[in-house]
Amino acid sequence: MPDVNQAALDFLLTRRSRPAKTLKGPGPDRAALMPILTAAARSPDHGKLEPWRFIVLEGAAMARMAAETRKAGVRLNKSEEDIAKAEHAWATSPLCVAVVEVQKASDKIPAIEMTYSAGAVCLAMLNAALASGWGANWLSGWASHDRAFLTEALGLAENETLAGFIHIGTEGAAPPDRPRPDLDAITAWVSE
Repeated sequence: MPDVNQAALDFLLTRRSRPAKTLKGPGPDRAALMPILTAAARSPDHGKLEPWRFIVLEGAAMARMAAETRKAGVRLNKSEEDIAKAEHAWATSPLCVAVVEVQKASDKIPAIEMTYSAGAVCLAMLNAALASGWGANWLSGWASHDRAFLTEALGLAENETLAGFIHIGTEGAAPPDRPRPDLDAITAWVSE
């Protein structure tokens, strides 16, 4: 039998994201954020390409992102309700890490594996923030799929896109658990 890290397994079996709208200050300072970023950077990375990078948004950058979101929403003809909802996360969350997927030239590593690695980084960062006692949520949203928003608000290059916004702060309210997948319905056991 392998050695079981029961504490880690228990955490993974009960982990629950915290809605960004329930996050409040304070958020982690740089010293508290570094272990979270370090854990995220230990994600699977075929070819050691590091096909991702981090942009830590805090303080006035959060208000600027709210304004950029509003500007993009108006340009994209989004409803006032959609714009206000997207702005709200920026207005209430004390800190956000933008996980940027960076497509790198490689003869060996397919682009989709770089995308998967960036997604793994998002989940690892979310779990590391939660394990560190912070409230955290992984968001994307309509603005993150708009090239003009990515270029203007975050300064992303053409070979970059957003894998996710990881909002991190103090949990304002614990959400109830949500229904989880029926493992019998999604699992096939193949033995021959």
